[in-house]
Amino acid sequence: MSNYSTISSKLTLILKGIAMGTANKVPGVSGGIVAFVMGFYEEFIASLQKFNRPGFKLLFSGQFSAFYTHTNGQFLSLLFLGMIISYFSVSKVLDFLIVKYELFVWSVFFGMIIGSVLYIFNDFKTWNWKTIGMITLGMLMGVGLSFLTPATENDNLWFVFFCGIISITGMTLPGFSGSFILMLLGNYVLLLVDAVNALFDTIVWISTGDFDSVKNEQNTKMLKILAVFTLGSVTGLVSLSHLLNHVLKHFKAITLALIMGFITGSLGVVWPWKHTLHKTNANGGVVLDSSGKKIIENYQRYFPDFTSETLYALLFIALGIGIVLGLEWYGNQNRKA
Repeated sequence: MSNYSTISSKLTLILKGIAMGTANKVPGVSGGIVAFVMGFYEEFIASLQKFNRPGFKLLFSGQFSAFYTHTNGQFLSLLFLGMIISYFSVSKVLDFLIVKYELFVWSVFFGMIIGSVLYIFNDFKTWNWKTIGMITLGMLMGVGLSFLTPATENDNLWFVFFCGIISITGMTLPGFSGSFILMLLGNYVLLLVDAVNALFDTIVWISTGDFDSVKNEQNTKMLKILAVFTLGSVTGLVSLSHLLNHVLKHFKAITLALIMGFITGSLGVVWPWKHTLHKTNANGGVVLDSSGKKIIENYQRYFPDFTSETLYALLFIALGIGIVLGLEWYGNQNRKA
């Protein structure tokens, strides 16, 4: 486990958490890719795997300091602090940019995934018929996701708990976007927009002494949904980390090959040139969510004409590739040091 004793190392880890949290909120982009490319993916999974029987024994016996050390608490707490910050800051800026500059934002994401593919394929050394087969399977799975049609919103608490388990896969599986899966399940806006905004509003109301707003029925419902979603996410995070740790230990090559294929196939999900298809009712009117926003139902992809806007988009794709390859270079320099 790494040591984060200096202020700069702590701030760097928080920034990594912000990057990971921001990526997790974007449909089609995986926070796990950030962890993978920035070189802390294996430490992240290994730390989560420490939430086991010996760890819980320390916790329930009151040995909190030993539990903190056992679970690599410094690493996880700083990383999750960055993720929490991202949900109330960077991700809100990202929401604004997607509305105003959708093509260019998706172009950067598209370039980042291309950069991730280049990085992972360059680092992969175990080539045989099994790994090639798993790469092909992963690509088919990734491509298949882009053709699925999202379901309708469902606030049943058991379903919300299931969504929490599913959504966290974006952290533990590079290339597997939990937020995109939430969009397919119909609960992206409910869980990652409405519920998060309800918590933010609650914090603001409490700080200003407006307790009447805190107690209103809709806000209470959203907070309950967020609590159940969080519980599901924690459950999925811990259980999946144990499964992944076992799989990576015994089947590392074919697992990485599957992830590589999935990341490559997921390029279709974040293809920049697409028309957004919004949910409509029987009369053809656009359906709005509880916050008054249009509900995204799917995307219609197309090949662009060569215009100045297309040229700018290509430059942003190059920027995305450069960001990932730059992070790879930075990570290699740190490992050498």
